[in-house]
Amino acid sequence: MHTMWKGSISFGLVNIPIKLHTATEDKDIKLRTLHNKCHAPIKYDKVCSVCEEEVKPEEIVKAYEYTKGKFVVLDHEELEKLRKENEEKAVEIIDFVKIEEIDPIYFDRSYYMSPNEGGSKAYSLLRKALEETEKVGLAKIVIRSKEQMAVIRVYENTLVMETIHYPDEVRRAGDVPNVPAEDKVTKKELDTAILLIDQLTTEFEPEKYTDEYRTALLELIESKRKGKETVSAQTLEPAASNVTDLMAALQASIDRTKPKTAASAPAPKKAVAPRKKPAAKVKKEA
Repeated sequence: MHTMWKGSISFGLVNIPIKLHTATEDKDIKLRTLHNKCHAPIKYDKVCSVCEEEVKPEEIVKAYEYTKGKFVVLDHEELEKLRKENEEKAVEIIDFVKIEEIDPIYFDRSYYMSPNEGGSKAYSLLRKALEETEKVGLAKIVIRSKEQMAVIRVYENTLVMETIHYPDEVRRAGDVPNVPAEDKVTKKELDTAILLIDQLTTEFEPEKYTDEYRTALLELIESKRKGKETVSAQTLEPAASNVTDLMAALQASIDRTKPKTAASAPAPKKAVAPRKKPAAKVKKEA
């Protein structure tokens, strides 16, 4: 299992070197976006809204917009230094509480914790103490440049860290519109609803719940693949090289100006001997 964070957790004078491993995974089916004309994937480039130029990664900086159109730019070195200063701190459990006191709306992500070198005994001690007291630990940790509250609890003999939202990150339920202030239901309606809940009440067995949409989508994709209902992205034909065109033109020019060979040249005309004038006749004397 991939280690995504290394550090230590302490409570009192007990220090536990640990590793964090992501406990959940996203199994959503990722669909690509294609151009329906040629079935080539669509590119999403980072373009400046003013210059309308594509921006390279090394040209991008982070900034905080403190008012509309005005920013405080933060250098990469400043952010990296701040992150390291906080991440390198040991994570201290600051309180122990009953997990029932924390509403599920606060929970964010789950991470398995494993002991790092030399941490097995302290790991076992914290696990056993949490089980015996039926409590969970509250701590602070910096993950991916964000300080978060976290709950440390036991799950199937393994310590789990659950990151939780700060109170100011949870929106007020009172701001939700159109929520009725009073329950305007009859006793008969309530009794019927309670009866239905009792009939559907069971023990929680997570294995029996599946993502039916994802299963159906995978089946659709596989049936189309087997039925050869697939497409391939068109590729651009390599453009004719200017060098090739130039060489062809030069060769044609050379061929045109080559001296003609004997075989191909027209036969020379034969020289015609000049015609002799007829000799003058001598008149005999009588």
